[in-house]
Amino acid sequence: MTDDVIERLLDHRVWAFVGLGDSPDREVHRQAGLMKQRGKTIVPVHPDGAEVLGEPGYRSLAEVPGEIDVVGVYRRSEFAGQVVDEAIAAGAKAVWMPLDVVDEAAAQRARDAGLDVVMDRCPAVEWARRR
Repeated sequence: MTDDVIERLLDHRVWAFVGLGDSPDREVHRQAGLMKQRGKTIVPVHPDGAEVLGEPGYRSLAEVPGEIDVVGVYRRSEFAGQVVDEAIAAGAKAVWMPLDVVDEAAAQRARDAGLDVVMDRCPAVEWARRR
């Protein structure tokens, strides 16, 4: 992953956050809130499908209407591969795996499918470095 890839992802408009539920104490909630404050459209994806941060929620990436630019993979590393495969199937342009979420095989599958990949990086930190 290069700085160009990170910059491209930060410029994308629609971010689906897998693992985004209604618990404000979770890191995914903070990251989604920050991206929303920065003008991004956020899409909560969580098994309960609840509304989060004023946005309608969906139970899976397959249920999300419209295009998804970036899928934030806020699941433990052992579940990242499944989310990446769902992102590929949903036609996402990119996947972002935050700090401590690492799955090299899933990242390679995403790249092979034409998606940009950022792994083991924090969107808020990368935003602050570039903006």
